[in-house]
Amino acid sequence: MPTITSFDWKKGSWTSDTIASHSKKAMAKICIAGDWAPIRVFKKIMDTRPESIYGDLLPILRSVDLSIVNLESPLSDRGDAAIKSGAVFKGKQRHIKALKAVPFDVVTLANNHVFDYGIDAFKDTMDILNHHHLQWTGAGMSIEEACTPLVINVNDIKIAIVNFSEGEDLTSAGKEPGVMGWDLPKIEDTIKSLRPKVDFIIAVSHCGIEYIPFPPPYVAKAFKQMARAGADIVIGHHPHVPQGIQFYNNIPIIYSLGNFVFYQQTDLYYRKLGYLVNLKLNKDSLVSLELIPYEIHDSGLSLLIETELHAFWKKFKEISLPLHDDKKLEEAWHGFLHYYGINGFFNEISMITKKIKTDPQKGAAMFRNRLTTLQHYHHWKDFMTHLVEGKLESSPQWSRSLIDEWLTCKTDGFKLKE
Repeated sequence: MPTITSFDWKKGSWTSDTIASHSKKAMAKICIAGDWAPIRVFKKIMDTRPESIYGDLLPILRSVDLSIVNLESPLSDRGDAAIKSGAVFKGKQRHIKALKAVPFDVVTLANNHVFDYGIDAFKDTMDILNHHHLQWTGAGMSIEEACTPLVINVNDIKIAIVNFSEGEDLTSAGKEPGVMGWDLPKIEDTIKSLRPKVDFIIAVSHCGIEYIPFPPPYVAKAFKQMARAGADIVIGHHPHVPQGIQFYNNIPIIYSLGNFVFYQQTDLYYRKLGYLVNLKLNKDSLVSLELIPYEIHDSGLSLLIETELHAFWKKFKEISLPLHDDKKLEEAWHGFLHYYGINGFFNEISMITKKIKTDPQKGAAMFRNRLTTLQHYHHWKDFMTHLVEGKLESSPQWSRSLIDEWLTCKTDGFKLKE
């Protein structure tokens, strides 16, 4: 692996300084995208004009040898909605044509929505993926199937994809079907066992706190653990907003790609941004890495260009640099806990208790998820610890300012400035 010391913050790219020596070797081009679901206003577009949803990203998606996306819903014509903490999503079987419009080669399934309509809907999803020759990983009808990595040969380069998530709403596979959950020792062992057998390992995880610009420390720690185990790149999604990049022992760690083909009914600016990850690699190393930002509109996606693109990279650098310093990352997390504050805690508790009174099953699912899912556990534990120690309101201004920007800035009247 070459030393990555010259990431271009103005272009969001890195290229090996030894690329000339790689020119005669077989090369694989890979594109990795974030959350994809046929929901809300995108549902009709996927029904009628599936190619158009990708806008001017489509040529980029079609230019690679291997494309990977996170399928954030079942694809089924049956099933009842699960009782769970958050929203439930389901696409129809016909929406497979929107995946095939690219066509994507691989979908990752370790996320918090693929079991939203139960086991039968999940079986339908696997069946339709298999029928259309879309490979998948990260979930299954058994723990063995869920935790089995996908190994693919691309241009004589053997690539492994290891996919895991937090297993929200107790959806981790065990005795029952489910996703590959947050069993870090098992994931680490999987990566270590793959290392002598494959040329390149991609670890993809669905985790973290939604809507904030930084990963919680427990996510950063886990991603670094995967890098030490032998992953060649670690990529996250689930926060629904862009987060930054870190180079840990020369291994790229990307904490959140933001939304992809995933429409949210909001005018909050950062929920309308995301980026693709484009890789070039050979049997020996990663040759180049490029991040490709885009905007999400009511009609689909479009690439960021000119002033908006330059401004994005400036902001991206601002949220990335703290990731390289453990103290700064703790300060960033502290900024979120401070911003959330006592009022945020009371508002959340009040919302849950009211729901328990009006809809006991839904309310119980919401409270159970706060107790059993790591993002909520670490959030509340660290919040209470800061409160006990009298440190809650002592976070640095820079961290609170970025948290506030990510959580409140709207598309109307707000645009990134160079």
